[in-house]
Amino acid sequence: MKPFRLLASVLSVFIMSCSGNGQHLKELGKTDLKEISALEYLPQSEALWSLEDSGNKNKLYKLDKDGKTLSELTITNLKNTDWEELTSDGQENLYIGDFGNNDNKRTDLAIYKIDNAQLNQKTAEATDKVSFSYPEQTEFPPKKSKMMFDCEAFFEFKGNFYLFTKNRSAKFDGSFYVYKVPNIPGNHKAQLLGVMTTCKNFNRCAITAADISPDVNKAILLTGDKIVVISDFESGNFANGKTEMFELGFVSQKEGLCFIDNDTLLIADEKDKHAGGKLYQLKLSDLKAK
Repeated sequence: MKPFRLLASVLSVFIMSCSGNGQHLKELGKTDLKEISALEYLPQSEALWSLEDSGNKNKLYKLDKDGKTLSELTITNLKNTDWEELTSDGQENLYIGDFGNNDNKRTDLAIYKIDNAQLNQKTAEATDKVSFSYPEQTEFPPKKSKMMFDCEAFFEFKGNFYLFTKNRSAKFDGSFYVYKVPNIPGNHKAQLLGVMTTCKNFNRCAITAADISPDVNKAILLTGDKIVVISDFESGNFANGKTEMFELGFVSQKEGLCFIDNDTLLIADEKDKHAGGKLYQLKLSDLKAK
């Protein structure tokens, strides 16, 4: 196994171009989930799903167009260790990303499948488990300067999961890693595809969510006050794609992101003492038109 410092030296770092400015988010409503951490839209059933992260219940929440909870689905055979993200496949099965790893100590990172047939029930069981590890991590936790192994962002694409890590290193420099994990039950070593970079402000630029468009022509990454649009990727090589970064107009703990069509995104942020806890709509065409 190559030492981390040597492996990093042969990877390309992609600095993203900044475009757009101002406020483009349309507020749809206030959610009734305090720590909303994910959004996923299933177009065939027209259902919007969410979850809350560590310390919360082992439940998925079906939301209405204003962000209010329509129903709850308890996952009876799982504990919410640190659920951070949701994605789906072409059959509208949901996948829970239980890979939150703030302290970079975890050795039980996993992705769980919830079959579509169970989503209209009050309880469900995870049917498949994809366990994985990061080969580049050799210490648990690593040095404070190497804490690159938290994750809050992923999506499924052509039979693989693509994970975008959250850099929690002591001197945040905006870099994060792109990994690939096969959507196959079992234990896997995640494949490091490359390094990408946003900016050097953690609250504004750490990666908190991801999704890919229904036509699979673009992927979106979310931060505290930005989205990153990735296009022109080949065979899932997202780290080498064309990137554009757009400002959203204000900083908040934005952690939920999903496409509802090829131009329209939904974004949600967590509640704090003064703000947040809202569901927003964003049109990509509005950003690019400015």
